[in-house]
Amino acid sequence: MSQITLPEDQWSQIHQFLIACPNVYVGNPLACRNFVEGVFWVARSGAQWRLLPETYGKWNSVYKRFSRWCNKGIFTQLLQYFVDDPDMESLIIDSTIVRAHPCAAGAPQKIGGTENQALGRSRGGFSTKVHITVDGLGNPLRACLTEGQRNDITQAEALTIGYSSEYVIGDKGYDGDDFIEVIEANGAVAVIPPRQNRVQQRDYDKHLYKERHLVECFINKIKWYRRIFSRFEKLASRYFGFVNFVSALIWLTFQYRKDGKLSYCRTPNRKPSLLFQIAQTLVGIDLVHQMSTEPRALRQK
Repeated sequence: MSQITLPEDQWSQIHQFLIACPNVYVGNPLACRNFVEGVFWVARSGAQWRLLPETYGKWNSVYKRFSRWCNKGIFTQLLQYFVDDPDMESLIIDSTIVRAHPCAAGAPQKIGGTENQALGRSRGGFSTKVHITVDGLGNPLRACLTEGQRNDITQAEALTIGYSSEYVIGDKGYDGDDFIEVIEANGAVAVIPPRQNRVQQRDYDKHLYKERHLVECFINKIKWYRRIFSRFEKLASRYFGFVNFVSALIWLTFQYRKDGKLSYCRTPNRKPSLLFQIAQTLVGIDLVHQMSTEPRALRQK
């Protein structure tokens, strides 16, 4: 895979965060940018660290720095830094199973071994489950990891705690009396279809439930990154770092669409395709801005 660079505007935003973060040593801005783009290259390509192009630096140095940032929670802080004015009309929660490569097994026993690294056995085999919360526009707010066989509802409260919204949308996997009571206690409405084996069936807004496709779209976006599509990391903190890093990039892309710009990651000296330029001319930036920022109620009218 050829070299990938971040757009200048996106890098400047990331650089501002790194300078303000007390737990990060930035040093030479060019070297720091090469490191961030190296992490992006690995996340996008799914290649081994040893195959990292030399233009990003020595692979071992990049990996060690990435590990330190994961241990300090820098990528989690990066995601929270870019969460800007989310649409809290609704919270949408879901999960996805990620197959783990055999090389993900064998975590050191001094840190608890494989059992404490969000790895387990499910119908899909050796796997990890990623639990996700997105806002009313499908932008990520929070994520957590569990073993692949863990039920969705076990992480429901952890995904929604601290947020205030009008609706909480989820599939049947989140249908539980305790969780429904928590949602109603927070002043929200549960848009969760009841299980068929319920003694007392509940009503729910079937029209609003269609908005759940937004979290599915977000899962599709992050799984374009091969390092997230399959898990190769032995440690959960490393894999979680990739999830938060890519989620932060998705927020950056959304912000530039909101500001009337179309942002994309590119290879050096490569211009946008002719099809991209034609679509940008015909559709118009203002239309993209309008569709991505207007409240849902106005769009439905």
